[in-house]
Amino acid sequence: MERQQTKEVKIGDRLIGHGHPIAIQSMTNTRTEDVIATVGQIQKLVRAGCEIIRCAVPTMEAAEALSEIKKQISIPLVADIHFDYRLAIAAIEHGADKIRINPGNIGSAERVKAVVKTAKERNIPIRVGVNSGSLEKELVEKYHGVTAEGIVESALDKVKMIEDMGYDNLVISIKSSDVMMCVKAHELIAKQTSHPLHVGITEAGTLISGNIKSAVGLGLILNQGIGDTIRVSLTGDPIEEIKSAKLILRTLGLRKGGIEVVSCPTCGRTKINLIELANQVETMVAEFPLDIKVAVMGCVVNGPGEAKEADIGIAGGIGEGLLIKNGEVYKKVPEQELLDALRYELEHWGEE
Repeated sequence: MERQQTKEVKIGDRLIGHGHPIAIQSMTNTRTEDVIATVGQIQKLVRAGCEIIRCAVPTMEAAEALSEIKKQISIPLVADIHFDYRLAIAAIEHGADKIRINPGNIGSAERVKAVVKTAKERNIPIRVGVNSGSLEKELVEKYHGVTAEGIVESALDKVKMIEDMGYDNLVISIKSSDVMMCVKAHELIAKQTSHPLHVGITEAGTLISGNIKSAVGLGLILNQGIGDTIRVSLTGDPIEEIKSAKLILRTLGLRKGGIEVVSCPTCGRTKINLIELANQVETMVAEFPLDIKVAVMGCVVNGPGEAKEADIGIAGGIGEGLLIKNGEVYKKVPEQELLDALRYELEHWGEE
């Protein structure tokens, strides 16, 4: 697909916008003041595929902790600021690679100007974030409710405020928990700005509902070439956000690499615990930097045929299972050894 051409922005050592690969973000849910816990979570997220991380900065202690966190991680660090402009300045001074603010809740123009001045001195990007839940009263009245048009106007007003202060190293984020409103807002703003866009469905929900809403919303947005970084917002372990983001990007053809797991739905022919096996396979393959498709099938009747489009697959039977390569049965193994047999093949992939 043809992607919207946006400005290039540098966050730490990572470039976004201007056709660079869409970066996957997440946010820690530890207390940022707890450096050990926060660094530990970030390192797990990095192993899962996180490329930019955001931390909440609600206190001065949290802002000061950023300098130590920054020393121990390998990806760009974004500080999430609400209300107190002094925290934004402190976060920049303690090493944040980007700050996220809503100028509307930072306070007076003079306070916003103080934040912009500090960011400009260090060339730190500012992400201007506007959520539907924080839309100004006058825009709600103007558009007779919370609307995509109101969200876009709010964001562009705040962008212009910062641009008028002589700074344009910006990323824009407009989010709503209403999927179709969020999609429309991104379609509108993409026509009116060249700043990179961070996209996501905010407050999407728990693992199931959140993934469905995010997949639909992000799919519709990204498939139009809109978006430079993404976050799948889920109520739960942020590792799940990374898994989902990677799969959304791969499904849309926006990212290659990583093993894709396909598995059949269970039916009356299933003779093994397919659900458990498929989950074990999905967890295991995350360790392997291979660009292949792995199939997990529940029976030996249709398994080989259904796994034809996969590079390798396993199918379970009564007491034994099949290892399948390119749609052909490669060998039989005891049922309890299926997972280990698959791991062995992946460890030695490409050697034959």
